[in-house]
Amino acid sequence: MQVRPHSIKSRPRFLAALVLVPCLAGCFASPGGESSSNGGQSGSRLRVALAFPPAENFSPYGADATLLSRLGVTEGLTALDANGAAAPALAESWRREDDRTWRFTLREATFQDGADVTPSAVAAALTRATKAKPAPAALAGVSFEAKADGDRGLRITTAAADPVLPMRLSSPSLAILSPKAYGEKGNPDPVGTATGPFEIAKVNGGGSATLDRFDDYWGGRAQASGIDARFIKDGTARANAVRTGDIDIAEAIPVAQAATLDKATLKEAGTTRTTSLQLNTKTGPFKDAKLRAAAREAVNSSTIVKGVFEGYADPGAGIFGPAVTWAESKRVKPAGRAEAAEPDGEQITLATYDNRPELPETAQVVQQQLQKAGFKVKLEVREYSRLESDALAGKFDAFIGARNSLLDTGDPVGVLGSDYTCDGSYNLALLCDKGVDRAVTKADGTDGTGERQDAAMAAEAAILGTDAVVPLAHQQIIVGVSTKVQGVVLDPYERTLVGIGTRR
Repeated sequence: MQVRPHSIKSRPRFLAALVLVPCLAGCFASPGGESSSNGGQSGSRLRVALAFPPAENFSPYGADATLLSRLGVTEGLTALDANGAAAPALAESWRREDDRTWRFTLREATFQDGADVTPSAVAAALTRATKAKPAPAALAGVSFEAKADGDRGLRITTAAADPVLPMRLSSPSLAILSPKAYGEKGNPDPVGTATGPFEIAKVNGGGSATLDRFDDYWGGRAQASGIDARFIKDGTARANAVRTGDIDIAEAIPVAQAATLDKATLKEAGTTRTTSLQLNTKTGPFKDAKLRAAAREAVNSSTIVKGVFEGYADPGAGIFGPAVTWAESKRVKPAGRAEAAEPDGEQITLATYDNRPELPETAQVVQQQLQKAGFKVKLEVREYSRLESDALAGKFDAFIGARNSLLDTGDPVGVLGSDYTCDGSYNLALLCDKGVDRAVTKADGTDGTGERQDAAMAAEAAILGTDAVVPLAHQQIIVGVSTKVQGVVLDPYERTLVGIGTRR
């Protein structure tokens, strides 16, 4: 069966995808139409394949945080709703008392080790996160103090006004764990200490993990009795596992494999993920803004979307793509860009990772485009866990990666601060530009939804004006799902995959 390439512009977008996401307070519909919070029937175990193995022993503070949230292990005080706003999770409500103070009211909930979720336990967990090294991306440039306030209250006071604190607290990296999770040294252990509907029972290195249903979950018993998770970095292998029935759910199906799957097992949804070319602005040839401009002019993103993504993406328009529905109407044209210089055979090293199969293919196309422009390009491809530290250390001249622009906080300013400011925790371009920092700081201090969006787009323009990043493609989620499975969560933020209503 062949799938005809087509433009995503003809497909449902962000909000259409979000209607597939069940609500987070225990109201996932069961096959019989009953709420699983009423104690639905015990379903079979789910076999799930994820693209990325744990790189940090399931630490909630880094990249592994989304593995935990996708599998329904961890959760925070809040979540994100269909419009990207903060929604109740462990906190059932909140109010802003003044510019720097918020009071959250906790719901009655239990940790997987049997302890109650108390204000003091939540305050301790959040305090630990503020002291983590490196800091979670959601806390980039942010500091706060969390204290218990009565039997169910939690008061959080930020060092500076933070109008999006409830959204920030939805980040998977700010998941709440039991006091038993925190030892004297090292990262916390989420095994049996989280609050989600599934708890980790066993971890088999970086290859697999066994999860059991947590029957005392505040949102109700999950429909599935457990999850057998496998970490399969090879995208073809993930697709094959769905086709042969060895796996029930496989994330990140490569576009090249989409045509090989039966249409009934192929699920698509909009995503806020953007694939970009990051240029090292601190060392090497791309320290020169004129050579960065030459690289930008050399890249043709439409060719990449058509040839590599086979129409399952849109050409790179900015850091925020079409799935961020308000972005295009507010986009600001970058100004002050340097004039492109002749590369004259300048030698560069371009790196990417193979956990997402489209990335090596994208890198090969970019390599050819840069070489045609006059660069000499060495391509280096590794598994992500073996690449990240070198990329962040600036050991490559250029790096191609896929980044969900709203993953860390749901706030558009969050990714700008973590990825493109002098003190950013995930600054692959090693950008340190005073104008960019000023624009991001201004956006971060702006209140009001529309005003904050305007400020975020002005900051995006400042970043794009440096040519530190070249957006290549705005992607879709492609998930392989057995026809026997119901209730898979197609989340544009890519924080959730399995919910309490997922079963077979």
